[in-house]
Amino acid sequence: MRSHVFDHGIEIDDSRIDASSETIREQLREYEDGARKTFALEIEYPEDFTGAVMRSIAAIPFGETRTYGDLATELETAPIAVGQACGRNPIPVVVPCHRVVGHDSPGGYGGGLELKRCLLEHEGIAVPEAKRR
Repeated sequence: MRSHVFDHGIEIDDSRIDASSETIREQLREYEDGARKTFALEIEYPEDFTGAVMRSIAAIPFGETRTYGDLATELETAPIAVGQACGRNPIPVVVPCHRVVGHDSPGGYGGGLELKRCLLEHEGIAVPEAKRR
């Protein structure tokens, strides 16, 4: 299912959500309008490492972030593995992988860094600038 959030196209695997495309789009609009902070959607998580990462990400509240390292510690894995799983998230925004950041940078985002910044700023989160190496 193709949808838009803040004028950015996103691809959502709606086969993993027990709701109509119309309901999903409506909740995305409510999120964008500031009327929704959590999604009331039944999600079918993958039964693998990506699913475990997605469950951890889904628990991050609106307006908060966790680092790749935080989730790696929680899941007893490496930060890069968390980042790779974030990149495989088939339900962006609904499972808010944009709330996972680097310890000194915004990190990556499948929808592009501009959208990640937009989503974080929408939630009142100061977006860290990438440090030059």
